[in-house]
Amino acid sequence: MLTRRHWLALSTVSALPGCGFALRGAPKFAFESLRVQGSDGTPVARELQQTLSDAGVRVFSSRLPASPEGETGEVVLTVLTDQRERSVVGQTAAGQVRELQLRTRFRFRLATAQGAQLLDETELLLERDISYTETAALAKEAEEALQYRDMQRDITQQVMRRLAAVTAP
Repeated sequence: MLTRRHWLALSTVSALPGCGFALRGAPKFAFESLRVQGSDGTPVARELQQTLSDAGVRVFSSRLPASPEGETGEVVLTVLTDQRERSVVGQTAAGQVRELQLRTRFRFRLATAQGAQLLDETELLLERDISYTETAALAKEAEEALQYRDMQRDITQQVMRRLAAVTAP
């Protein structure tokens, strides 16, 4: 015998396809190969190259082996800036650090192999605030690394969505 709770759950699940809800699938790109140039060895650039490769795009860069056919890629992603910043935003009356702000800045542009701009210079900036105490310095260092990793993943996903929105080169 179905209870009211079961009927409510069944009606909610059956209504999801009708409301337009769908899980985000793998992105579809207007290009099959891409060359990364500029700061291609930075953490965000490396993760982006791996994510693009996992999505089925052939990725070429100065740190990856060249194609035997000498292929350079249909489009060129130029990484202009990939930097991490850390600044003190709060202190105690005694001058001890109480709060930090972490920033990850990623600037890039996308062009065809012939040089036509597909995406103008774009800057993505993410900021996170974390508290800090001297007594838990190692734990806060681990939290900081985790926050940077999270921002790196977020920026990678934002770049992937921008690349998927590009029309045919």
